[in-house]
Amino acid sequence: MKRRIAVFNAEGTGKALATVATLSTLSLVLPTFTTSAQGPAFSPAQLAFAAVASLALYGLFVVTQTVRHRDYFLPVPRDGAPLDPEEHAPRPSERTALTSLGLLLVALVSVVGLAKVESPVIELAVSSAGLPQAFVGVVIALLVLLPETIAALNAARRDQVQISLNLALGSAMASIGLTIPAIAVASIWLEGPLLLGLGGTHMVLLALTVVVSTLTVVPGRATLMQSGVHLVLFAAFVFLAISP
Repeated sequence: MKRRIAVFNAEGTGKALATVATLSTLSLVLPTFTTSAQGPAFSPAQLAFAAVASLALYGLFVVTQTVRHRDYFLPVPRDGAPLDPEEHAPRPSERTALTSLGLLLVALVSVVGLAKVESPVIELAVSSAGLPQAFVGVVIALLVLLPETIAALNAARRDQVQISLNLALGSAMASIGLTIPAIAVASIWLEGPLLLGLGGTHMVLLALTVVVSTLTVVPGRATLMQSGVHLVLFAAFVFLAISP
């Protein structure tokens, strides 16, 4: 609404979107179609494969974004002129990188701890409102992803659309690519089936979101029309979580 046209690097954003789509399908769609007797779940061997594949894809993307092709993820000038592929952004100092890593870990523990502490309150509020218990997961997910969401919104407000997309897609990628290996390891000592597969409604929404996102990313430019479509998809997800 503010800039009329959002300009970003389609090469980098496309790679991030492809990784998120692959991780989502591998971890959240395929379990619904496996022959497991426990429902939409992986067998131990399938879960191990999904964990290794997720970790490998996430690691490969991090190397691509930070080492091999850093220029693909840099902001694009307002006039749309492409950046020189031979010219990379200056690397942060070792001290800055280590400080950022330490603060990231502190923030991660704090946010996850906050979600854990607030879970009983959220469950009570959802029950009092007469909403499905599944909506508790949506609220907790929004709470855990709130720091990245705020950072992405602030970047977009400053017209740093590429940075906003990096934050948003990177957050989604980490949420899946690191969670699946973690729960695969935890399943060794945790009892009970691990249900990962989405239902039909959410698979349709996921497929539609991937298609719309691809059409948005390919041109490297987006208008208010595309933003409206994405907001409607998000509203449909929230509404169907409240009224399945």
